Order: sequence, then structure tokens, then C-alpha cells
Amino acid sequence: AVPVLVIVCLLCLAMMAAALVYTQSPAQGEFIPPPFEESAVSGIPDVPEELGWQELDAQAFQVGVCGAVVLEGSQADVWLTNPEGNNVWLKLRILDEDGDVLGETGLIRPGEYVQSVTFDTVPAPGTAISMKLMAYEPETYHSGGAVTLNTVVQVEDG
Repeated sequence: AVPVLVIVCLLCLAMMAAALVYTQSPAQGEFIPPPFEESAVSGIPDVPEELGWQELDAQAFQVGVCGAVVLEGSQADVWLTNPEGNNVWLKLRILDEDGDVLGETGLIRPGEYVQSVTFDTVPAPGTAISMKLMAYEPETYHSGGAVTLNTVVQVEDG
């Protein structure tokens, strides 16, 4: 069984390397800026207490988000909040254990929040997920840092 796994791993690495080589555009992987979140709202959200919303200090930026990801259909209320004092744009990406993107928000400006994220792929209840919060410097889109929270998917009772 071990030789088979080694071969499979080597094949996967070769395919990933080939994908990296062949997906480079002529302009060396030209960066495409993420869009802004259309459903973003100005202000501070009034979040139900049971969702575990908290403000986090990621040193380079502050962020407010719910640690409890409760699915209702293909959406979950995360109440992603970019505090007014920040000087970065924020984006949330939800990943499965393999690092595949399950859903994401667009960018939100300081002083804005977005209530929910829509999942392109709906994970089963109890699935381990990562919430990757990414900061971008306005105008240049340079990284302003990132922080990842690990949690599990919950489904609303009822």
C-alpha cells in the first residue's frame, strides 16, 4: 500500500507543478483584485449573542466575526465587521480541511459589515472548516495580513 501512496503523491505533485506552470499568464500571473461585497452595510451590527461574535485583534488590523458558523441552506451569518479604525479592506474566505474554498465574501471597507456568506459548496454539519480573514491595503491591494480561525459547521435547529 505504501508504494501506491508514494506514486499517487508524486503524481499529484507533478500535476500541481504542471498546473502552476500552465496557468501563468504572459504577465507572470497578473493579479486580479477581488470585488467589493455588494451586500455590505455601513455601521456596527447588532448580532445575536448565541452566535459567538467577537472582535479580534490581528495586530495589523481589527476584525469582528462570529466563531459559530450556523448554516441555513447555503448561507451562514458570520457578521464580518471591518471596524472604522482600520485602514485596510477585509475579505472572508471559508475553506475546508483540504484548503478548498467553500464560500467567500467580497471586500468590505472600514466601517462596514456583511451579515452572511454564501457557500458555493455546502459542507455537512460537523465538518471542520477554516475562516481565513484577509486584509488588503486600499488602492494597492497589497496584503495587510491574514488570520485564520478554525471551527466546525453547525446547522440551525428547527
